[in-house]
Amino acid sequence: MDFTPTPEQAAARELAARIYGDLSTPERLAACGGGTDAALWKALCAAGLPGAVEETGLLGLVLMLEEQGRTTAQVPFAATCVYGLLAIGAHGGAEQRARLLPALRDGEAVATGAFPARRGGVRAERATGGTGQLTGTVPVVPWLREATHVLVPDGTTRTLWLVRTDDTGVRRDPVETTAPWSAGRLTLEDAPAARLGRETASPQPRTARAYDDVLALARTAFAGLQAGVCAGSLTRAVSHTTTREQFGRPLATNQGVQLRAADAYMDTEAIRLTTYEAAWRRDAGLDAGPHALTAAWWASEAGTRVVHTGQHLHGGIGADVDHPVHRHFLWGRQLAGYLGAGAEVLEELGELITGRDRDDGEGHGGRGDRGDPDDRGDREDRADRKEAR
Repeated sequence: MDFTPTPEQAAARELAARIYGDLSTPERLAACGGGTDAALWKALCAAGLPGAVEETGLLGLVLMLEEQGRTTAQVPFAATCVYGLLAIGAHGGAEQRARLLPALRDGEAVATGAFPARRGGVRAERATGGTGQLTGTVPVVPWLREATHVLVPDGTTRTLWLVRTDDTGVRRDPVETTAPWSAGRLTLEDAPAARLGRETASPQPRTARAYDDVLALARTAFAGLQAGVCAGSLTRAVSHTTTREQFGRPLATNQGVQLRAADAYMDTEAIRLTTYEAAWRRDAGLDAGPHALTAAWWASEAGTRVVHTGQHLHGGIGADVDHPVHRHFLWGRQLAGYLGAGAEVLEELGELITGRDRDDGEGHGGRGDRGDPDDRGDREDRADRKEAR
């Protein structure tokens, strides 16, 4: 394994860091309230960063998301890239790719996903020609208020469907979360939908693999975002404790402060390392499901510890909702909740490693088929992914 960024990945990360650093300032974030920074999103799309993900791969996306997390920039970058550009690019049909990818690259379309699938949450009635009607409710979907398209998995078969948010039968109700993600409650009532990809003679194995791949993509990407959130929180904590004095000396000279900061640094590096490995494996065409779960566990468990440390080391200032470090705390907690509770993720990882089927009615499984993978199907998926790129 070699996590050294390619020249293209490094250039994309540097450009993202510069744009986020210039535009996602605490003052602008305060002015945005709970919505998207439209000017920042426009600047990112004009610079070609969403489209660059198709060339730099998942690892390139993770590097750019780290820079977003450092500044807690309020843009639907992760959702659009994962549930739109990468999902459609890897699993969409030729017509879907030609129609949707240009709009997603330019920012004219914004995608999100109603993941993970939950048994009984959304059900689809299949129709001819790859279209169907969806009915069901998803309580919280990130960036739903900004989205033009939602990738929705069927709760039973895990077939992936694309839904336009302005179609009849689609209802979006605002939901307030700890982080300002423009989230919403998605309600579908016989909503028209298009099946992602093409019909096959035996669609179920391919359907399961497509769902598993997108779920692993999302877990890896949002873990990368958490790595950036934690790094930004720790940077602020170090700056504060090295300049703030107590009894005539900086707070950072206290051993307890040093130990907390050191633990937070190690946790952040663990999130980053496991996320890089999951992203690298997926880009290399290897099975990344267990590694995405591992990254999600670190991002959930360790991420929560890091943002608590960042706020704690700021003392009373950390409790001020107007202080920038408080945004890292809110984002860290929201990302941990979105990735899943640590115990839940660890249980799923154990079941995946041992090969046991999970049928708890929730549909969180990282694999749709717990049996031995179909080698021929895996080769077809890799060939389709290469062709899409």
